[in-house]
Amino acid sequence: MSASLAIHKTPCHVRSISLPSQSHPLTASVKEQLDRLRASEAISPSSPSSICHILGVLNDLYECFDGVLQLPLTQQAFSHEQNEKWVDEVLDGSLRLLDVCGTTRDVLSQMKECVQDLESSLRRRNGGEFGLANKVGPYMISRKKVNNVICNCLGDLKRMEKYTLSALVDKDHNLMAMVSMLREVEAITLSVFESLLAFVYGPKAKSKLSGWSFISKLMQTKRVACEVEEANINEVHKVDVAVYALNSQKSCKEIDVVQVQNVQKQLEALESNIQDLEQGLECVFRRLIQTRVSLLNMLNH
Repeated sequence: MSASLAIHKTPCHVRSISLPSQSHPLTASVKEQLDRLRASEAISPSSPSSICHILGVLNDLYECFDGVLQLPLTQQAFSHEQNEKWVDEVLDGSLRLLDVCGTTRDVLSQMKECVQDLESSLRRRNGGEFGLANKVGPYMISRKKVNNVICNCLGDLKRMEKYTLSALVDKDHNLMAMVSMLREVEAITLSVFESLLAFVYGPKAKSKLSGWSFISKLMQTKRVACEVEEANINEVHKVDVAVYALNSQKSCKEIDVVQVQNVQKQLEALESNIQDLEQGLECVFRRLIQTRVSLLNMLNH
């Protein structure tokens, strides 16, 4: 898939949960967390702190959801359903979430490695113009590779939009409510992962330009700061623009020590932000594993 893919937020096309009137308080907690996530997603999170907050809410959602799976009412609703087609679909869905979460973890790890490598190179100030090009070049190549991985993952997410569980016919109302909840939890989780991937990939530019071609276009004008602001790029892509500017210097005389130091500061801040995102995502990953274990235990008994 081409790295010039335009990124669009995937809408969460799911119906609101219809729970029994005598539902357990945990189900109300799940609905509350889902509402919080929908509200957060609606504002298009664009900063590491906002995404970390969303990951925290997602973690809370799965903590409540796993509690719902342990309820006797849930266990009873899912009993004697081992041979139903939708049961396999539920398990496949939990595996999909783990796969996407794993890929997102890899993306963050690769991105952090790109940043750390460039930080290390810039600390060794030698070689003038050519030395600087040798330092910045590998970062630009690595960023392109990371974005290619993201493009492939976003393509997979797009195909997952078409996934729906088999219809439940003549099933218990509690069971239907639980399956509806499963659908919504999976959809909002995929939407969160998409937001995180889009954050690392690039700005949602109005033009069809993206990646380094987009940044190159910015650098060709005398109004770089204005263009950057108009594009509403985030911390990741401010670093990309700064690094490209560093790489665009034509001679040793143009190399500004202060500029290099500013790029180093941006890289340090970005590395810290990525580490925060990794920690939040790791908590979600563990929750996803626990939820899959709970589903397997419930459906196999």
